[in-house]
Amino acid sequence: MAILLGSIADDYTGASDLANTLTKSGLRTIQTVGIPDAALALPDVDAVVVALKIRSVAAADAVSSASAAYQWLHRRGAKHVLYKICSTFDSTDDGNIGPVTDALCDMAGGGIALVTPAFPETGRTVYFGHLFVNGQPLNESPLKDHPLNPMHDANLVRVMARQSRGTVGLIDLATVAAGSAAVTARLDALRAQGFTAAIADAIFERDLETLGAVVLQTRISTGASGLGLGLARALVNSGQVPLQAGTTTDTVCPVGGLAAIVAGSCSRATLEQLEVAERSMPVLRLDPEKLLAGSDEISAALSWAGEHISAGPLIVAASASPETVSRLQSRYGREASGHAIETATSTIAAELVERGVRRLVIAGGETSGAVVDRLAIPAFLIGPEIAPGVPVLRTVGNVQGDMLLALKSGNFGGKDFFAAALAMMH
Repeated sequence: MAILLGSIADDYTGASDLANTLTKSGLRTIQTVGIPDAALALPDVDAVVVALKIRSVAAADAVSSASAAYQWLHRRGAKHVLYKICSTFDSTDDGNIGPVTDALCDMAGGGIALVTPAFPETGRTVYFGHLFVNGQPLNESPLKDHPLNPMHDANLVRVMARQSRGTVGLIDLATVAAGSAAVTARLDALRAQGFTAAIADAIFERDLETLGAVVLQTRISTGASGLGLGLARALVNSGQVPLQAGTTTDTVCPVGGLAAIVAGSCSRATLEQLEVAERSMPVLRLDPEKLLAGSDEISAALSWAGEHISAGPLIVAASASPETVSRLQSRYGREASGHAIETATSTIAAELVERGVRRLVIAGGETSGAVVDRLAIPAFLIGPEIAPGVPVLRTVGNVQGDMLLALKSGNFGGKDFFAAALAMMH
C-alpha cells in the first residue's frame, strides 16, 4: 500500500477531524490509533492519519512518538507528511508544536516548514501571523482558556519562536493572494536567510488551496485540518487522486447494541450541549472533586448507568465549568486533575462497552484519547460527517467487534450535537 499523503495528529479528535476533511475531499482515508501493528490489515487508501496523544505530554516524548510515526509513514511511501495540530495552536512555551516540527524537518532532510492553523470553515483565520477565532484575536476569545494549554498570545510567529530551535518567519496574506509561485519564492527566500519555519496567513479556502499546492511539493508541513484540505485538493487537482467519494460503504453499515455518551470536555460548547441533551435523555454529572478526593464516584456512576442503559441512550459527564476546573487545578494540580477525569471517563466507557454499548460518543480531546486507548481500538474507517470536523467512525480490527464512535473536540458541534450524532449512528 503506497500512501500519497501521511499525517501525524497530536490528538485523537484532531485526527478524526483531519480524516473527515480528507475523506470529504475525495481521498480514501483511514485513521490509525498509534503506529499500527504489523498484523493489522489496512485497506488500500490514499491517506493515513496516525493519531497520537502528544499535544500535552513532555516535548521529548512528543518528538520521540512523532519521529517513529514519520518513519512508519515514510517507509510506506508517503510523499508528504502533515503534522496535524489544533486550529487554536494549543501549546505552551516549551512546545510541543515547535519541537516536533523541528524534529520532523530534520528527518525530512532539513529546510523550512510552512505552518498554519487556519481553517475558515470553523472560524479560524490567520492574518499577519495572528490567529483569530470567529473574528476575535485568540487571546480575547472564549477558546483562550484551554485547561491544559491556555493560549494568551495570538501572535503565532512569537508563539512558535518561543518553542523552536530556529527562527520563524511570516508569509503574509498579500503573498498568499499572489499565488503559489509567490509563496514558493517567499519560502525559498526565508530558507536562504536561515529561517526554519514560516507562519502562513490564510483567510479563505482559496488561500488554503494555494498553500496546499505549495507544500505538496515539500516533505513536511504543520497545520490544522484546513491545510489538510489544501493538500487534498492539490492531490485531486494534480490528477494523483481521481475524484471519488472517500467514504466506503462499510462505514455506513448499521451495528446493533446500545448507545451512550461520555463527556469530559469543559468547553463552553460541550457544557451547552449537555444542557440541551438533558431535555431528552438521562444525564449523570460526575463530581470532579469527589473523583479527585478518591471517593467511589465511578462505581456509583456505573450503578446508575446499569439502571438506565436498557431504556435508551444516556450521558455520563465529568464536564465542569472553567471556574471549577481552575479551582481544582489550584488545589490538586493540573496534571492530577486531568488524570482523574481521564481515568474516570475511560473506565466508565470501557465498562459500558462490556455491557453492550456499541455506539459511543466521546466529548473532549483528552477524554477521547483515554477512552480509545482503554478500548485498544487499532484503527477507524471514516464515515459521514455529523458536524464540521466530526465524522462517524467505524472500528477496524476491534476485539469487541464492530462499533461506531464519534470523537468530538470540546469546542466542536452545535447545541444539539449529541442527538444529531446518535441519529446518524444507526
